[in-house]
Amino acid sequence: MTEIKDHIAKAKVGNQISFQFLLDFFWNDVYRFQLKKTNNEYEAEEISIQTFSRAFDKIATYNEDYKFKTWLITISKNIHIDSKRVNSLQTTRVDKLAAKNIVDESPTVEDQLIAEQNLANLLFHIKKLKPHYEEVIRYRYFKEMSYKEIAEILNEPINNVKVKLLRAKKLLAESITHRE
Repeated sequence: MTEIKDHIAKAKVGNQISFQFLLDFFWNDVYRFQLKKTNNEYEAEEISIQTFSRAFDKIATYNEDYKFKTWLITISKNIHIDSKRVNSLQTTRVDKLAAKNIVDESPTVEDQLIAEQNLANLLFHIKKLKPHYEEVIRYRYFKEMSYKEIAEILNEPINNVKVKLLRAKKLLAESITHRE
């Protein structure tokens, strides 16, 4: 628990590695929660991404008197309720949350793995990713687009793009590591 509290404190001051740790540590809990709610893998993944995006955007408001997992699940539940409400009204919603930058301090292990792989092997593993993960990897690393440019193309908030990219890099690194 001390390790989690340390990462939360570091994330509050913008530490990218701590954001990555929290995403990795709590991803399955949030994703499983949403999968039970939605019975749809894609929708569960999208809501999970939005959950971490919103949580990282609002991490300064997190109250340490409560469990971090409970806070994330509450955010996730609210996003799910909002999405159901929007879908039932058959309207589109423009997300006007101000995107705050998650500061990149240093290359992550995933970044180093991506850089070290030869192109053919890397493409093989990228093609194994789900299409929306493959898409953000291609935009970021092959087309060298900024988060802002990717967000505009995908019509998503910058934080959603950042979280998708974090998740895509983790899945890609796992795929590469498991094959070797």
